Amino acid sequence: MESPNMIGRTQASDEWRTHGPLVLASAAGFSLHTVSSYVIGLVMEPLEAEFGWTRAQISVVSVIPSLIMVLLSPSIGGLIDRWGSRRMAIPSLALTGASLALVSLANGSMVQWYLLWLFYGLVSLGIKATVWTTAVSNAFTAARGLALGVVLCGTAISQIAAPPLAQWLTDEFGWRQAYLWIGLGWSAPCVLLALFFLYDVRDRDRLAIRGQFEAPRPTAPQPGLTLREALRSLPLLRIGLSTLITMFIGTAILIHQVPLLTSTGVSRADAAWLASLSGAAAIAGKLLTGWMTDRWNAGLVGAITLLAPAIAYLMLLQPQHTAGWYVVAMMIIGYTTGTKLQVCAYLTGRYAGMAHFGKIFGVMTSLVGIGGGLGSVAAGAVFDHFGSYGPLLWTGIGTSVLCAALIFRLGSFPAWETRPE
Repeated sequence: MESPNMIGRTQASDEWRTHGPLVLASAAGFSLHTVSSYVIGLVMEPLEAEFGWTRAQISVVSVIPSLIMVLLSPSIGGLIDRWGSRRMAIPSLALTGASLALVSLANGSMVQWYLLWLFYGLVSLGIKATVWTTAVSNAFTAARGLALGVVLCGTAISQIAAPPLAQWLTDEFGWRQAYLWIGLGWSAPCVLLALFFLYDVRDRDRLAIRGQFEAPRPTAPQPGLTLREALRSLPLLRIGLSTLITMFIGTAILIHQVPLLTSTGVSRADAAWLASLSGAAAIAGKLLTGWMTDRWNAGLVGAITLLAPAIAYLMLLQPQHTAGWYVVAMMIIGYTTGTKLQVCAYLTGRYAGMAHFGKIFGVMTSLVGIGGGLGSVAAGAVFDHFGSYGPLLWTGIGTSVLCAALIFRLGSFPAWETRPE
């Protein structure tokens, strides 16, 4: 008789064999979602020099998409639950690339600058984390943690490639060309991969009716909480609060990582490469965290991951050090950057079930939007007021401890997959 571990490994292999291309397309699409966050830090100084804007004014562009996400993410999640990821993602990928290219038309008017990012915020709703995590969470059970980790490696891909690419384009051709070529060049392969491979469970069911896929086997409705029940769930409330706080600090430091490093004496070129190096560490973090959450206590794994940035923030608060010191600090930050959303997505799926995952995780991404948007502006305001990022880093140390405590010992997962049909 096969052991449960052997059965689980067989099921995981079957899931990867069937849905591996879906994970690839999702990872590529999710990379476009985060490109703007990594580019804005590289162009802050050129924008300041050309238009005379403050960093807080420039950073407001991260609040606009975040506010839109806060207001509309639950509704987008409901549409994904009804229509599937494909219908949402493909047009949004194309329009998001175009909207980033349009930023190159900025002429110094703050109103125009904010309107450009308003358009970006609206069209990019269809490539937020909910689209990709819903598709993958519905397709994977035994290997869900690792599959989510691979998808969220999309942010690490952009973290590795976007800073040095934006740095080179800005230095050689100007910040306008950086936005133009990153917007169009990055979105094109994402659209192609989605066209060929982005078919989640609902997409396959819908297309099977037209004869484009083999007819699916009849299945019972997926179990899980309703949105109202989720809003009363103590584990989900703790996950949501932890996500809100950690994204506030994490996004603030992520977007300002290049100017933060230059404020410590690191050259702008070296800061861009350090930001890229942290992206390489992020890939290891996502894959290792996904592997661990499939095998061990996910709450404990998540708590340790959310606590780790406190070490890096403390290192960055120290006086001038060697290059190796900053490499270690940025590797720690990179390792934990993307795992915040990964931990949230995994724990939400386990405690909420999959019946209304899109809508429930849409609420979680609204909290991501609130925290991320306010954090970016707060970081800019901190620098404008104090002339350094020190107070932000000290706040990050305290919130890392708090967020780790919130998701530690959440309790056993509901046995959604083993409930009788």
